[in-house]
Amino acid sequence: MTSTPSERFDRNVQRRSAQVLKQRVLDQQRVEFEKALAWAAEQDAIERAAALIVSARRRYLLGHGKSFGYASLLGADLSAGLSGVHVVDGAALRSLDVLSDIRQGDLLVAVSLSRYRRETVDIASAYVRQGGDLVLVTDAEDAPLAPLAKARIVAGADSASYANSPASIVLALHLLATLTIASSKGAGRRLRERDALARELGLYTGE
Repeated sequence: MTSTPSERFDRNVQRRSAQVLKQRVLDQQRVEFEKALAWAAEQDAIERAAALIVSARRRYLLGHGKSFGYASLLGADLSAGLSGVHVVDGAALRSLDVLSDIRQGDLLVAVSLSRYRRETVDIASAYVRQGGDLVLVTDAEDAPLAPLAKARIVAGADSASYANSPASIVLALHLLATLTIASSKGAGRRLRERDALARELGLYTGE
């Protein structure tokens, strides 16, 4: 059973000194990160997900709540080397627009983490029912969307804090973006063109 931030605060954080709490969080993160590294080395889920993303015609990134931040991070990294990458943000691109225009070769990448936002589960489920393919980034093998995904990446999120840990999730997303861009034929050219445009527009200090 999943726990809430307030329950984790009462269990892990409340009435602990800063020094004790910091050490507990660091120790927990060390264990979780080692587990994440071992999992990534032994499993091929990230490679399978990367292959699906590369071969897709259009790639949509979906997440709600905190997971929207992770979906946006992945979208930013993928769009550096791939075209046709779109973050479903509910404003510029709404879920209804995506669901009503699914075409062959489209792919939805959903980030769905405990406590599993209903919007993400409902939208991704509808996407699959409409014939679309789903790649799932989650934190449990029995997550609600797991049975629907063509490829799923399961990264732990345990923490000694009130908030679930981002470390393993961010590592998985970093590996996924890296492997995807590395296997994309036009990624190098796109990256060079973006660098040139960034210099021309003066986007960054010191360049």
